[in-house]
Amino acid sequence: MIIGAHSIIYSKNPEADRVFLRDALGLPNVDVGDGWLIFGLPPSEVAVHPSGKNDVHELYLMCDDVEVFVAAMGKRGFLCGPVQNQGWGLLTQVTLPGGGKLGVYQPRHVRPEPVSAGSARRRPRRKARARPRPRRGARRRG
Repeated sequence: MIIGAHSIIYSKNPEADRVFLRDALGLPNVDVGDGWLIFGLPPSEVAVHPSGKNDVHELYLMCDDVEVFVAAMGKRGFLCGPVQNQGWGLLTQVTLPGGGKLGVYQPRHVRPEPVSAGSARRRPRRKARARPRPRRGARRRG
């Protein structure tokens, strides 16, 4: 059934943001043609929040220590916003080279076990009907 998720970051400068994901974050990637990179991500999770409208989605990356993340980005010349304690986690936003902002947080909430590719709930397989075995010595028709 579900084997993964594909997130999209829209950017005014996609080439620069791809370089950021590749070089600054060190995400593994594949070139699917003409320099168009798709990046691998660690295990992820999805949540549904109440909203007054549909078709609103957000993307956050998670880290194990947000202060270390902010310092590492600063050393590479990327600005991060102030760290905010949201209760559910410590949140910052890193400004991408294309001008957009990407939320990064250190979770403080309980996290679900990761799902390995293809192991999401599947319908139980139906057992094949066993054909009755012919009795010994019985004649076959036909």
